[in-house]
Amino acid sequence: QQLTAVCPELAPFVTRKFKSETIDFANPDAVKALNRALLRTYYGIAFWDVPPGYLCPPVPGRADYIHYMADLLSERNDAVIPRGKTVRVLDIGMGANCIYPIIGHHEYGWRFVGTDIDPIAIRAAKQIVASNSALAGTVECRLQPNASDIFKGVVQPGETFALCICNPPFHASLTEADAGNQRKWKNLGKDKTAAPVLNFGGKKSELWYPGGEAAFINNMILQSAEAPQLCGWFTTLVSKKSNLPAIYKALKSVRAVDVRTIEMNQGQKVSRVVAW
Repeated sequence: QQLTAVCPELAPFVTRKFKSETIDFANPDAVKALNRALLRTYYGIAFWDVPPGYLCPPVPGRADYIHYMADLLSERNDAVIPRGKTVRVLDIGMGANCIYPIIGHHEYGWRFVGTDIDPIAIRAAKQIVASNSALAGTVECRLQPNASDIFKGVVQPGETFALCICNPPFHASLTEADAGNQRKWKNLGKDKTAAPVLNFGGKKSELWYPGGEAAFINNMILQSAEAPQLCGWFTTLVSKKSNLPAIYKALKSVRAVDVRTIEMNQGQKVSRVVAW
């Protein structure tokens, strides 16, 4: 009721199931309306939208990542979470949704640089920032001109960050991404003969990368070793547990001195963050 009061456009999607209110998470319009309501209610975001087909991420899981990273930063700050604009965070693959900067700034006052290889995503994120006075002067959106580069091309000379965060593309190919969406559609109890809909959306660059998550993170590790002073902590989400051994091997090869694996649980979904 609180969410629909703040965001009336959510109301048509709300149904009652097992004595509680819910939405059809297979419906991308319902998911977008829920996100808009959550961001307006808990993060003070008056305007939020993503272009059709772009990733509309679940807010609670993104908030988890930010809060765990705040705890990580506190370890080097006398167990106190550092707050304010002096804490600069680099968001690799920010996407059109700008979710991590929204949450990180609201919760801790951090300042963000968000990067993406998609000009449409950058333009949409800039619109979100420009349309919300609470984000003024706190989020800078930068286009990555080379899809092979992660830091080079978007980081300015002498620039440093307390933290780097990343939600890498999950799949190794479009075919694999389509198969994963078929499984999700089936798990949601939908008609197997109907074409599945990407309820959380996602463009090619958001969903898959040659070699998948493991290849992207391997490149990120190698490139972080070329600029070890860039970030106090380099971190990334790792969706597939089976990728961890290869990730640890890559980190060992670049002589990472401190490696952490932080497990996160959201409902039935289990994920983890690797930090070095």
